Order: sequence, then structure tokens, then C-alpha cells
Amino acid sequence: MIRSMYSAVSGLRSHQTMMDVIGNNIANINTHGFKKSQALFREVLSQTVVGARTPADGIGGTNPAQIGLGTNIGAISQVMEQGALQRTGRSLDIAIDGDGFFVTRYGGEELYTRAGAFYLDADGRLVTTDGALVQGWQANSLGQINSTAAPSDILIPVSGEIAPVPTSEIQLGGNLPANATVGDAVILNVDVYDQQGLPISVTLTLTNTAADEWTVTGTYGDTNTPFALTDNVVTFDNQGEIVAPADFGIDIAAGQLPNATAIVMTIGGADVSGKMTQYGEITTAAVLLQNGSTTGSLQGLSVAADGVITGSYSNGSVRPLAQIGIANFANPEGLERVTGSNWRETGNSGLAQIGIAGFGGRGAAASTTLEMSNVDLSEEFTAMIRAQRGFQANSRMITTSDEMLQEVVNMKR
Repeated sequence: MIRSMYSAVSGLRSHQTMMDVIGNNIANINTHGFKKSQALFREVLSQTVVGARTPADGIGGTNPAQIGLGTNIGAISQVMEQGALQRTGRSLDIAIDGDGFFVTRYGGEELYTRAGAFYLDADGRLVTTDGALVQGWQANSLGQINSTAAPSDILIPVSGEIAPVPTSEIQLGGNLPANATVGDAVILNVDVYDQQGLPISVTLTLTNTAADEWTVTGTYGDTNTPFALTDNVVTFDNQGEIVAPADFGIDIAAGQLPNATAIVMTIGGADVSGKMTQYGEITTAAVLLQNGSTTGSLQGLSVAADGVITGSYSNGSVRPLAQIGIANFANPEGLERVTGSNWRETGNSGLAQIGIAGFGGRGAAASTTLEMSNVDLSEEFTAMIRAQRGFQANSRMITTSDEMLQEVVNMKR
């Protein structure tokens, strides 16, 4: 009777712990990136009343007789299955669609999280809601990222400007009318950029000077100052295709425009999309491309599936700024949970394998999205009923054992 009472007490303790785990799961049902836990029971060592006997001397063997001594919590395991993804529309809200963890640094300690609600602090560093510094790889001035290097704090230059890009290429295309007469002209305007990012207004005039022949002249600025082209006569064959210049270039040499570099100005060719032609009566000639830009300030951020953070600038340029690192583990359930929806590495989790999102078994980065808790209320309520009934049954066992002891005491009367 005393044994049954203590076994029931162990059951009460274990079911109370089970209820504690369920309560924590339900409390975190709306915690982004939260992973639920489950309590696993195990039997306490049994007391052997009679040992097993081996068959011998014409007598059969017997099984051991054992009395269990109750239960305890064998493990509280984490369930790392993915939670539902919730779209937020915010560019720095990032979920991991698949396995892996974001890598952060908090007070010199490396931590791991699935909660991807990131922000920029006053220094432009990418941080979590509790101020941990998100780790990854920084892009160089050319937008190149070395993801094989050791990860470091991600810095987004929100107040910085990108240098201007001087124009080095212009592409003309479209159609010139085949029925044009000598003296007819088509005028094209384009802004090009010098080495300081200042715009230069350029006017190109295509004048019909003979059958199937057009001469290109150029001026710039408000004063319409003329400049020379390296080859300014464009000739078409009787099928409307360019035959001269043979290299399809009517370039602008360095020094022709103030403080500008040499500009390769192409008019297409037989196999080039957007080539210049001479068909029919319509005029669609236009400037299809110029690759220069003035200086630009950061206007917005976007995150690709591989974790690359790209900045959009006021001058129309886009440039990779950094890449978020993703860590995976041989045994993610072996991670130790710490505050703020973070985990730390343990001896049983294995070492963090940090790499690019979407590669090496790591999940892809899903921008404008957050991962919800993986707690299922229906499962938790079912487990709650089991815990309550288990607690109730063990309580009843104590009451029954007490009644039996009372009967023993009453035998004395």
C-alpha cells in the first residue's frame, strides 16, 4: 500500500510536468518561430520480488516477479517540424521554408533562431527583436559576396550613396522609314552621365542623305554644341538591313563630351534584338539603352530565396548588399532553448553548419513572411485531457491506498 501511494505520487509529479509543458506550448501559440515540446514518460526501476528461474532437473523455469515503483519524465523533447508561414508584406520579415536556423550573435555568444522579424539598428546593423546581431556575409563595393568566408555582422548602409556610373554604352534601335526623301530627319534625345554623375543632354539627328543612307550628327547641352562620331553614316540594303558601318557602331570618342568617358553607341545588327531597320513608312527609331546613372540613395530592400539582401537605389540601380547565413545541425532537437526564441549549440546537437539558404539541406529564405508557432491547439487540448485524467487517476490511487491503510489501522479495534 505504501508502494502504491508513492507510485501514485510519482504519477502526480509527472503529469504535473506534462501539464507545465502543455501550458507553455499553448502560451506560445502566437510566438513566431516557436517550437513546441512534449513530455515523454518512462517507468522507474521495478522492485524484483522473485527472480527468474532457469528450467532444470525436470522443473520448468519461472518468470521474474517485479513491482513497478512509479514513473518519471524520461525526456522533454522539442518538435522541430515547421510552422505555417504567415505573409506580412514587410521586406525584413523572413521565414525559413525548410530546415535550418538564422545565426545571431548576442553579447559575444552565437545563438540560433527561427524568428525572422528583423530590423535595422541605429548603426545600420541587421538585428532581431531582442537586439541580437544577424550573421552573414557582406558584399564588396562591386556587389560580390564570398559565402565561404566566416560570417560576420550584417551591415546595411542606409545613409550611404552609391557612386555614379558614367555612361559607356548607348543602343539605338527601331525603324527608319524606307520612303524617306533626302533631307528628312529623325531626332532622338538622351541624357548621358559624365564621370561625376552629372547629366549631359545629347541630341542625335539622323538625316536621310541618299537612298538607303542616313547620316548621324550629334549636339549636347543647351547651346547645342556639336560633337563628332567615329562613324556616322548608316547604310541599308534593299531588304532594310544595315550593311554599314560593318561593326554596327557609331561611337562617341572620349573627350567629345565634357568629362565623359568613351561611349560605345550601337545600332544593332541582323541578329540583335531591337536592331535598327529601314522598313515601310513608319518611324519608331528610339534610344533603347544607356547604362549610366547619377549617384543614388537607398530606397528599399528585398531578400531573395538564397538570402541575398538587395538594395534598390533612387537612380534605378539595384545592388547586392549582404547575404544572410543559415545554420543546420545533425540533431536540431539537441539544441538548448534559451530566452527570446533562441537556441544554443550543445554537445548533442552537433556543430553548426553555416551556409547559403536553399543549399546543403538548408531551407530557402521566404521574404515578407514569418513562421508561426508549430503548436496545434487540438493536439494540445487532447494532451491536456490525458494529463488531467492521468493526474486525477493517480490522485484517486492515493485516496484508495489511504482507505486501505485506514482499514489496517481499524483492525486493531
